[in-house]
Amino acid sequence: MSEGLLVALLSLVGTLAGAFGGILVANRLVNYRIAQLEGKVDKHNSMIDRMYCAEKRLDLVDEKLKVANHRIDDLEVGA
Repeated sequence: MSEGLLVALLSLVGTLAGAFGGILVANRLVNYRIAQLEGKVDKHNSMIDRMYCAEKRLDLVDEKLKVANHRIDDLEVGA
Protein backbone atom coordinates (compact mmCIF):
# COMPACT_ATOMS: atom_id res chain seq x y z
CA MET A 1 0.00 0.00 0.00
CA SER A 2 1.43 3.34 -0.92
CA GLU A 3 2.00 6.05 1.62
CA GLY A 4 -0.41 8.43 -0.10
CA LEU A 5 -3.22 5.88 -0.02
CA LEU A 6 -2.65 5.21 3.68
CA VAL A 7 -2.79 8.94 4.45
CA ALA A 8 -5.98 9.28 2.42
CA LEU A 9 -7.66 6.37 4.23
CA LEU A 10 -6.64 7.71 7.64
CA SER A 11 -7.95 11.14 6.65
CA LEU A 12 -11.23 9.57 5.55
CA VAL A 13 -11.57 7.68 8.83
CA GLY A 14 -10.79 10.81 10.85
CA THR A 15 -13.23 12.92 8.86
CA LEU A 16 -16.01 10.36 9.23
CA ALA A 17 -15.38 9.99 12.97
CA GLY A 18 -15.41 13.76 13.44
CA ALA A 19 -18.56 14.20 11.38
CA PHE A 20 -20.48 11.44 13.17
CA GLY A 21 -19.24 12.67 16.55
CA GLY A 22 -20.47 16.18 15.76
CA ILE A 23 -23.83 14.83 14.64
CA LEU A 24 -24.23 12.86 17.87
CA VAL A 25 -23.33 15.85 20.05
CA ALA A 26 -25.69 18.13 18.13
CA ASN A 27 -28.47 15.52 18.39
CA ARG A 28 -28.05 15.33 22.18
CA LEU A 29 -28.19 19.11 22.44
CA VAL A 30 -31.34 19.29 20.33
CA ASN A 31 -33.00 16.57 22.42
CA TYR A 32 -32.07 18.43 25.62
CA ARG A 33 -33.50 21.70 24.31
CA ILE A 34 -36.71 19.98 23.20
CA ALA A 35 -37.10 18.45 26.66
CA GLN A 36 -36.65 21.89 28.25
CA LEU A 37 -39.23 23.42 25.92
CA GLU A 38 -41.69 20.61 26.67
CA GLY A 39 -41.31 21.39 30.37
CA LYS A 40 -42.05 25.06 29.75
CA VAL A 41 -45.08 24.18 27.64
CA ASP A 42 -46.40 21.91 30.40
CA LYS A 43 -46.05 24.73 32.94
CA HIS A 44 -47.82 27.10 30.56
CA ASN A 45 -50.66 24.66 29.95
CA SER A 46 -51.16 24.05 33.67
CA MET A 47 -51.28 27.81 34.21
CA ILE A 48 -53.97 28.11 31.54
CA ASP A 49 -55.99 25.38 33.24
CA ARG A 50 -55.67 27.13 36.61
CA MET A 51 -56.71 30.45 35.09
CA TYR A 52 -59.75 28.82 33.50
CA CYS A 53 -60.80 27.43 36.90
CA ALA A 54 -60.13 30.79 38.57
CA GLU A 55 -62.24 32.61 35.96
CA LYS A 56 -65.11 30.15 36.49
CA ARG A 57 -64.97 30.78 40.25
CA LEU A 58 -64.79 34.53 39.66
CA ASP A 59 -67.90 34.36 37.46
CA LEU A 60 -69.69 32.47 40.24
CA VAL A 61 -68.66 35.07 42.83
CA ASP A 62 -69.83 37.86 40.51
CA GLU A 63 -73.20 36.15 40.10
CA LYS A 64 -73.55 35.73 43.88
CA LEU A 65 -72.67 39.41 44.35
CA LYS A 66 -75.34 40.44 41.84
CA VAL A 67 -77.92 38.28 43.62
CA ALA A 68 -76.93 39.74 47.00
CA ASN A 69 -77.18 43.29 45.66
CA HIS A 70 -80.66 42.58 44.25
CA ARG A 71 -81.77 41.16 47.59
CA ILE A 72 -80.43 44.24 49.40
CA ASP A 73 -82.21 46.51 46.91
CA ASP A 74 -85.45 44.56 47.45
CA LEU A 75 -85.09 44.89 51.22
CA GLU A 76 -84.43 48.62 50.98
CA VAL A 77 -87.46 49.15 48.76
CA GLY A 78 -89.68 47.12 51.09
CA ALA A 79 -88.54 48.95 54.23
